[in-house]
Amino acid sequence: MHQNRSTYPERKTRMHQQLQATRGRYKVLALVKMDKVRSSQILPLRKRMKGEAELVSIKNRIARKALEGAGTGGIRQFVDNLTGQCMLVLTDMSPFKLNMLLTKNRIMLAARAGDTASVDVVVKKQNTGIAPGPMLTEFKDAKIPTRIDQGTIWITKDTIPVKKGDVISEQLAPLLTKLNIKPVEAGIALEYALEDDMLYDRSDLTIDVDAVRNELALCQQRALNLAVEAAYVTPESVAAVLAKASHVARSLSVESGHMTDETKGEVLQRAHLRGRALAGSAKGYAPA
Repeated sequence: MHQNRSTYPERKTRMHQQLQATRGRYKVLALVKMDKVRSSQILPLRKRMKGEAELVSIKNRIARKALEGAGTGGIRQFVDNLTGQCMLVLTDMSPFKLNMLLTKNRIMLAARAGDTASVDVVVKKQNTGIAPGPMLTEFKDAKIPTRIDQGTIWITKDTIPVKKGDVISEQLAPLLTKLNIKPVEAGIALEYALEDDMLYDRSDLTIDVDAVRNELALCQQRALNLAVEAAYVTPESVAAVLAKASHVARSLSVESGHMTDETKGEVLQRAHLRGRALAGSAKGYAPA
C-alpha cells in the first residue's frame, strides 16, 4: 500500500533546496526538453553561458515540489509541462534574448541512425587511413568509390551519399563517424519561459529577426512620411519638413507673382511666357 513519504534521500533534498534558492535569484525560469538534446551539447553551453545563466538538470518530481509553492502567475502551467527529460535555465536576461542566444549556439554533431542530414554530406576524395577489410563493404553499400593503395582505403572521387533533409541510414551513420564527418546540426530551444507572471511558449519565443527588422524599418518610414505631411517637427523629420515648406513657399510665390531674390527669375519668366501667349492670341483676334 502506498504511503506518503516523510523523509527523502539527502541527494534529492539538496537538489530541492538548491532549486528553491536558485529560483529566488533570477527573474526568468525557462524549460528545455532534452528528448533530442545530447549531453555533448550541454557542457560547452554551460561554459559559454557562465555568469549569464544557470543550466540545471533535475528530477521532474523534485522540480515540481520546489516550484509549486512559488506563487508566481503561470507557474502551474509551467509545472504541468515538466514531463520527460527536462532541464531548467535560470537567468536575468530576456527570454527572447535567451532563446536567440541558444539558437545561435548550434553545433554540428556526428550522425546516428535515423538522424536527418542538416546539410548535403560531401565525402571528399582522400586517403582514409583505414585498413582494407569489412569496411570495403560499408563504402560499397554507401556507393562511395574506393581503391586500395599502400595498405589503406582511398576514396577516389568526391561523393554525396546523402543530401540535406534525407534520413541517414543505420549503415551510413558509423561510416561517416569514422570519416569524422558531422552532418547533423543541433541546438537547444526553449519550450517555455516564465517572466514576471507571464508564461511564453516556443511559438511566442521564436522571432524572425529579419522580418521584424524590415517591419520596423517600414513603420519608421511611414511615421516619417506622416510627420512631414503634418509638418510635425522632430530631429528626424526637421530637414524634410523645412525642405517641403521651402518648396511650397517657392511655388506659392511664383504662382502669385510675388518676387523675391529666390523667385524673381521664375516670376519674370512666367510673366514673359504669359505675355507672349496673350500677344499671340491678340494677333488672331478680328473684331466683328
